[in-house]
Amino acid sequence: MLKLGGSVITRKEKPLTPNVSAMRRLAREISEAAVPRLVLVHGGGSFGHPLAKQYSLRKGYKDASQLLGFSKTHQAMVELNKMVVDALIQRNIPAVGLQPSSCVITKSGRIHLMEDKPLKRLLESGFVPVLYGDTVLDVELGFSILSGDQLVAHLAVLLNASRIVMGIDVDGLYSGDPKVDSSARLISHATLRELKNMQQGLKKAKTPDVTGGMLGKISELRPAVERGLSALIVNAAKPNNVYKALKGERVRGTLIEKE
Repeated sequence: MLKLGGSVITRKEKPLTPNVSAMRRLAREISEAAVPRLVLVHGGGSFGHPLAKQYSLRKGYKDASQLLGFSKTHQAMVELNKMVVDALIQRNIPAVGLQPSSCVITKSGRIHLMEDKPLKRLLESGFVPVLYGDTVLDVELGFSILSGDQLVAHLAVLLNASRIVMGIDVDGLYSGDPKVDSSARLISHATLRELKNMQQGLKKAKTPDVTGGMLGKISELRPAVERGLSALIVNAAKPNNVYKALKGERVRGTLIEKE
């Protein structure tokens, strides 16, 4: 399983702006790694997040004005997915985009039902399915946002994946925010118990949560890691990191394991 963060494949400072060079480089790395039975999930970055926030979609249906927002957000993600799939196809990877909104229903924002037969058949046939964070229908909220992080963990368990590689725009989990704190230390290995202690420490400390966003992302991986899968977080913005991670070579990052 490979997750590519939206912050890597888009330029987050400007809405609806792809990072085409990053997509092409990552497609090359994925092609060269030649991993069998690969499933790829990508985030929304500047395509999905601004629209979802503008229309308050994560909180569910409140009024009819959000319906257009649902459609706009979904369509933006379809466009981004097409660019990612195009980049992979240009590298002779038989990628096929799959819309989560057409096969997933959530309940209070968590995956409730998923029609997985087409996905499994694609894998068995040698294709590379490419899914993404999407707007989806929700049995309690009306609709919600399904994050790519939740989706990749769910699929890893569903498909009995061997491991998860998470490509983001920093080297991994740090003791602070490396973008503003030069003393922040990279945590190269963490167990579920250690992550839980970190989260509890952040809750007790009444200070700005500089690592909470990352810990929140990692918490989505818990169901998969609890089942024995390892998750490796690497900086996909740096050339060859994704290639090394997919090949199982040594790479700077954070490895998360059950214990």
